[in-house]
Amino acid sequence: MDLGLAGKIALITGGSKGIGFACAEALAAEGCHVHIAARTAADLALAQEKLCARYSVEVTTHEADVSSNKAILQLVRDFGTVDILVNNAGAIPRRALLDIDDAEWRAAWDLKVYGSINLSREIYRTMRARGSGVIINVVGIAGEAPNANSIVGTAGNAALMAFSRALGSESTNYGVRVIAVNPGLVITDRTRGLLEGSNSSDTNAWAGLIDQLPFGRMAEPSEIGDVVAFLASGRASYVSGTVITVDGGSTNRRGTPSAPRAIPR
Repeated sequence: MDLGLAGKIALITGGSKGIGFACAEALAAEGCHVHIAARTAADLALAQEKLCARYSVEVTTHEADVSSNKAILQLVRDFGTVDILVNNAGAIPRRALLDIDDAEWRAAWDLKVYGSINLSREIYRTMRARGSGVIINVVGIAGEAPNANSIVGTAGNAALMAFSRALGSESTNYGVRVIAVNPGLVITDRTRGLLEGSNSSDTNAWAGLIDQLPFGRMAEPSEIGDVVAFLASGRASYVSGTVITVDGGSTNRRGTPSAPRAIPR
């Protein structure tokens, strides 16, 4: 299926690894020129090398911490026009209310919640003036499946879901679509590293969890990236102000165990 994205310009935050890189790759495969932003220069360089080797598109990198408004404004100045914004930066730690202090909570929200909102504001301003564009917020299922042991992510993700629904209900008046995507458990390099470093009790907990997941596995990053690419395209031109869940239906299963506390999102 031709998604009609060739020549479009996309910005993906947290785009050097995991789900963010998968989104960048899916868009590049459709002919989008991609800007990837992340905090680590070495990771950005490796991601750029991979994308340029595989696809005949422009790939630019931006070393930026989107928890900083100064960095966000610099990003906007650097790349100019953007047709597609994918807000993916930020992993919120799994903590119960009494296990996290104010500083750690604020740092997590500054990156993921306020980073997504503040960058959306700047990009939406230009998209609205132009009369076209798509903003996709990659959020996470904690906002749909409240968990007291992941209260930081539960509250933050719920806020981003509501933000996406609210802005996406108004943005269509100006030719802009806003959507949230909620991945379930995804087997990223980060997840693999945590699994390999788990103790025996954690390993047993993971084994029990994975056995009960739909299809007996976690999602692949590419499965999230493909959904994002479709939603960014004209094939999804009547989709806005909603949340798309990509978890195989696991949040609707009663009795599905929670992920071990080490896993964010």
